[in-house]
Amino acid sequence: MSGELDSRFDLRGRSLRAHTARGSVVNALYTIALNSLGLVKGFVVAVFLTAGEYGVWGILFISYITLVWLKQVGVGDKFVQQDEADQELAFQRAFTVELLFSAGLFVLMLACAPLIGLVYGRSDVVAPALVLALAVPATALSSPLWIYYRRMQFVRQRLLEGIDPVVSFAVTVVLAASGAGYWSLVVGMLAGAWAAALVAVVASPYRLRVSFDRRTLREYTGFSWPLLVTSGSGIVIAQGAIIAGEAELGAAGAGAIALAASIVAYADRIDNVVTFTLYPAICAVRDRTELLFESFVKSNRLALIWGVPFGVGLALFASDLVEFGIGDEWEPAVILIQVFGLNTAANQLGFNWDAFYRARGETRPMAVVAAVTMLAFLCAPLPLLLADGLDGFAIGMAIMTAVTLAARTVYLVRLFPGFRMLPHALRAVAPTVPAAALVLALRAVGDLDRSAGLAAAEVAAYVALTAAATLWLERGLLREVGSYLRGVPAAAASH
Repeated sequence: MSGELDSRFDLRGRSLRAHTARGSVVNALYTIALNSLGLVKGFVVAVFLTAGEYGVWGILFISYITLVWLKQVGVGDKFVQQDEADQELAFQRAFTVELLFSAGLFVLMLACAPLIGLVYGRSDVVAPALVLALAVPATALSSPLWIYYRRMQFVRQRLLEGIDPVVSFAVTVVLAASGAGYWSLVVGMLAGAWAAALVAVVASPYRLRVSFDRRTLREYTGFSWPLLVTSGSGIVIAQGAIIAGEAELGAAGAGAIALAASIVAYADRIDNVVTFTLYPAICAVRDRTELLFESFVKSNRLALIWGVPFGVGLALFASDLVEFGIGDEWEPAVILIQVFGLNTAANQLGFNWDAFYRARGETRPMAVVAAVTMLAFLCAPLPLLLADGLDGFAIGMAIMTAVTLAARTVYLVRLFPGFRMLPHALRAVAPTVPAAALVLALRAVGDLDRSAGLAAAEVAAYVALTAAATLWLERGLLREVGSYLRGVPAAAASH
């Protein structure tokens, strides 16, 4: 096993655990920095744009992302999983498959641009939708990043990937401050995508060459079609929410949903750091179920250390965020942000389950869970949005999250018979309980006028108490991770 790992990864004398732990740090720093940049960008743009303009961007962004989801069918994941003798040829064949998918998506996006305007009854979204389609070829040209990912060369990979959000931030903020409206976001996204793609092509370790192979296409298609179903379900949910929100509440309603979703996406991206880092490693040991189970439990606990406090904190301080941050015009979105925060905390439970199935080449369970989630959306959030506006939509999303979590648990137990969700959940929530209780108690007994200073003091107390409780309750796990980072065997570090 050691020889196989050495040939696949450049471990530099470290164990796979230590290398993965160090990779998690690299990916965490990257994700926190650059997704924080994206979060700041969202808030800065919200200052320069009206709620209506932000709603137009929400329509464009959700439409773009949902169509791009059709191409997120695991071509890169399958390339990471494979073990072909000629890795350059394997990459070129995977790159060819990616080019085919990208070409099809590009044509589809051009055709859908007028339809988006027709569905929303807004002709002003057609031109920017056509412009956004130009970002699709850039995603295919960024394929060389898969090579560094498969090798677990995370520093190199992340430096190259970081070009996109940095360029996008700079271009977007400058244009927004200049009064470009939602076009600032459109041009910024396009500039970032193409800057990153051009650098990836120049830095590619392998030649970019078209190499079509029918067997490879069949393998990738078999791996990918359940992921296409998963993407399709995501399209129904995202588009259904925006279309219904815009129809019932206007562009401001669509903007509120888009803003709440973008804030919550911040937590999801950071939680994905651990799973992203682990995936190449679990692909290499995918036949060792006991090692996979250990990896799943510990990686999910690490993600929950961040995800639960963030989600609960968002629920506690959503009204302060609106009042002292982005502006009173977003007041109708407060309850939506609060519920989305709690949903985010709950959704982190076992969130990385699909990576372990993908590593084993079993992608059908993901399609089943996605279909169940879509059905729950059609039965709860959508009708409640039509009946009771944003507050009803928030309640419906909570119901949908509970259904998704139940379906996910079924497959987790099937893969790992020793897994129990309830004890796992209680352990994850425990560090946040004292801090949340303190904040609520202070609000219950205090009669002070709400101010930005008071809100900041509560946030500081919440963060400090959560951190202290986490250090105490998860000290064994944190000590183990620290030992990998220091290169000390975990057993020795425990003494």
